[in-house]
Amino acid sequence: MLSSSSPSTLEAHLGYWLRMVSNGVSLSFARKVECEGVTVAEWVFLRALYDTGSVAPSQLADRMAMTKGAISKLADRLLEKSLIERRANPADRRAHTLALNREGRELVPRLAALADENDEEFFGALAPDERRRLEQLLRKIAEERELTSVPVD
Repeated sequence: MLSSSSPSTLEAHLGYWLRMVSNGVSLSFARKVECEGVTVAEWVFLRALYDTGSVAPSQLADRMAMTKGAISKLADRLLEKSLIERRANPADRRAHTLALNREGRELVPRLAALADENDEEFFGALAPDERRRLEQLLRKIAEERELTSVPVD
């Protein structure tokens, strides 16, 4: 038997609005960082290295909740762009660490400023208390759903 009620509209779903805003924020930021010669995934990688200094790829993969293969691919791309360096581990010749080089260390603050600018463009319409509340709600959902991987795309 067919139901006489209509199915809910797209706009009736919070996920619809969340995705619309997320897509807008992400696309805008991707365009900004592309002007600096990197992708969003590369920015996330560089920002993680900025805080850690020299780190083993496996530790970076754990910290970012990414596979070692994904970290390796990102590292290779950033090595080609001369933004990081791969160093031999003196304690274990088979192992190596990754670190920002001078160019990479200088790029991170510029990219962070673009992220700040992008956030302001999208969330500047919110009052400070609304912005804090939105962040609290999104964090609550992420924690409840155990969403731990770093968003890179």
